[in-house]
Amino acid sequence: MSQTLEAPAPAPSEPTNRVRLGLAQRLLGRPEIGALVAAVIIFIFFLVAAPSFRSAESFFTVLYQSSIIGIVAVGVGLLMIGGEFDLSAGVMVYTAGLVTSMFCWYYGVNLWIGAALSLVFCLALGFLNGYLVMKTGIPSFLITLGTFFVLQGANLGVTKLVTGTVSTPDISGIDGFNSLQSVFSSSFKIGSVTVWGSVIWWIFFVALAAWTLHRTRTGNWIYAVGGNLDSARAVGVPVIRTKIGLFMTVSFLAWFVGMHQLFRFNTLQSGSGVGNEFLYIIAAVVGGTLLTGGFGNMVGVAIGAFIFGMTSLGIIYAGWDPNWFKAFLGVMLLLAVLVNLYVKRMSTARKVG
Repeated sequence: MSQTLEAPAPAPSEPTNRVRLGLAQRLLGRPEIGALVAAVIIFIFFLVAAPSFRSAESFFTVLYQSSIIGIVAVGVGLLMIGGEFDLSAGVMVYTAGLVTSMFCWYYGVNLWIGAALSLVFCLALGFLNGYLVMKTGIPSFLITLGTFFVLQGANLGVTKLVTGTVSTPDISGIDGFNSLQSVFSSSFKIGSVTVWGSVIWWIFFVALAAWTLHRTRTGNWIYAVGGNLDSARAVGVPVIRTKIGLFMTVSFLAWFVGMHQLFRFNTLQSGSGVGNEFLYIIAAVVGGTLLTGGFGNMVGVAIGAFIFGMTSLGIIYAGWDPNWFKAFLGVMLLLAVLVNLYVKRMSTARKVG
């Protein structure tokens, strides 16, 4: 006698409360979308308002201005994704240049030795910032604010003690100048347009940081420590090492820009750099990085720096009072915070199974 075999009933699908997002919503959930839209609008605006903005020379000047902020903003953006701040980054740029120039001028040694010494000095500062934050539990805002004041005072005091003025002597005649200038402050021509090497370095650092964030275990650690420190520690993330490494990354990139400034202009003003730390933070926030950590990417940070470059020079090209630039930065920061909150909510939504 034959028996009829019945196919097993399909298992009921598991209920889910996840939300299915359309293409537009998925795009809005990207950290850099708000900054990209703003960049396009600002670019078109200055094309119309400032005729001199339309030339290729002006565009590459904007890229150069963006790169000077954008290189350090890469490190600051990584650090903010990791949940911390560094208010000493702006002054540290000039500390790096001052250490190199004054040491080599005073002792008469090759500039390569001074550059290496200032690199070690900046990395030690970054390590100290990170170590104090992790070991004391004091917010990084306060630790690095203290470092900011120490460096600001030391830059002015030591420079005046050594040179008798608040500026460093011209170092163009010291051994090693030409080779270091070719590394940190070179340029080349494309037709009539001058392209500064800092723009190429900026693109390289952005690409390297983006690859690290999205393709390596270190990138996962950075997002983890910025998103939820306790959970990251519970699953075995090396929290202390990761955060100290982020502070040292900021100090390395500050050193790099300090070398560029020194070998482009041959001399530095010891009081420079104050306030630049806010430009780095604004570039990161405008680019979609949350102040609370755990969210953002390097493309957004790069776009934020580009917005800074466009605006700072676009206002001048348009013939307006440059003081309006600070007002623009304040408006952009407030708008970016509001947009970032909305983008964060969109990014945390999930598809229905």
